[in-house]
Amino acid sequence: MKKLLFVYNSHAGKASIKAKLADIIDLMVKSDYQVTVRPTQYPGDAADTVERESRDYDLIVCSGGDGTLDEAVTGMMRLSEKRPIGYIPMGSTNDFANSLKLPKNVLKAAETALWGERFACDVGQFNDNSFIYVAAFGIFTEVSYQTNQELKNLLGHAAYILQGAKSLLEIESYNMQVEYEDVLLEGEFIYGMVSNSISVGGFKQIAGKNVLLDDGVFEVTLIKRPKNPLELNEIITSLLARVDNTELIYSFKTGRIRFLAEKAVPWTLDGEYGGTHMETEIKNCHQAVEIMVKARED
Repeated sequence: MKKLLFVYNSHAGKASIKAKLADIIDLMVKSDYQVTVRPTQYPGDAADTVERESRDYDLIVCSGGDGTLDEAVTGMMRLSEKRPIGYIPMGSTNDFANSLKLPKNVLKAAETALWGERFACDVGQFNDNSFIYVAAFGIFTEVSYQTNQELKNLLGHAAYILQGAKSLLEIESYNMQVEYEDVLLEGEFIYGMVSNSISVGGFKQIAGKNVLLDDGVFEVTLIKRPKNPLELNEIITSLLARVDNTELIYSFKTGRIRFLAEKAVPWTLDGEYGGTHMETEIKNCHQAVEIMVKARED
């Protein structure tokens, strides 16, 4: 009999998995899996569990928000022999689930995790850490990990917007050198995003068009510090229109990028706090982890 490790965050998405848990496990058993269930106990538990126990299983299924998937991928990236990962999204935003086009219905997503096809997905290496869909710093990036779980559950996307509106009163910038390929950028930046996702923060196409999750490159967006309200309005207009028509925003693709800052910069990795760093190197690990997605129809 095949063996399955099911790791889930019971608090994600209004704790809605509790109502579906028995049905999900029943579906796994009916799919001829011997199932081991592990509810997460602390931040980072999913990563530790996947790293410690994956070798003994044929399939790893995780359920929660994108942070839970991030942990599962992080644990898997620590291993030389990797197992496929199924993902049942339960978070308030589910950016990467949207990019993977996973079903929004919980049981349909469970079926995809069990019976779908493997998709070899790029993974980001961030210094000694990893991320699955976005590493970012600056304005709005502290929103997701500063907004408490209860507020996220009650307000969903509105929680991000409300918390972000408060932070607009104080825009901090970071003096940086940014190196990629043969290019060197220098300046004061209020925001930086290295992503591998169609949707970030619930907003689709913020990373631009033609985003592929397995092409070996990231989509990078850097926003310079505006000198006056007119420049700030220019940035906002450009972002809302999804058109890069301002010299205040850099947009490009690369497989490797390095940031050197004058002071420690707080980063977020997949919506969770990623520590502060003065020197950051990010590289694309091409098609490093297999995630289960909907099978293509012939």
